[in-house]
Amino acid sequence: VQLQASGGGLVQSGGSLRLSCVVTGSIHSTWTVGWHRQAPGKQRQWVAHITSFGSTAYAGSVRGRFTISKDNAGFTVYLQMNSLQPEDTAVYYCGYGRIGAGPGNWGQGTLVTVSS
Repeated sequence: VQLQASGGGLVQSGGSLRLSCVVTGSIHSTWTVGWHRQAPGKQRQWVAHITSFGSTAYAGSVRGRFTISKDNAGFTVYLQMNSLQPEDTAVYYCGYGRIGAGPGNWGQGTLVTVSS
């Protein structure tokens, strides 16, 4: 399974970005794709995930501001990020895994920079 993340960039505080993660390869029938982020000098942290069934979950720091969704026409997972704050600055990674197994495959990451 391969993942390609895109959509990062530089945005002012309060702005919005939409990240995309295209997943290709031998995809299991039941899966989870999650977004994680890693700020400079910090550990990677989970942001949100969506399952093949459409269920979603969010970290408390982004709930109400970020929305994860998937494109049923293909295999793309989106992360709509609104009301961005400087503390959201990080490299964002998407990860794929079978439900209950955690991410086993990662994309290359896309940098999000929020200026104050």
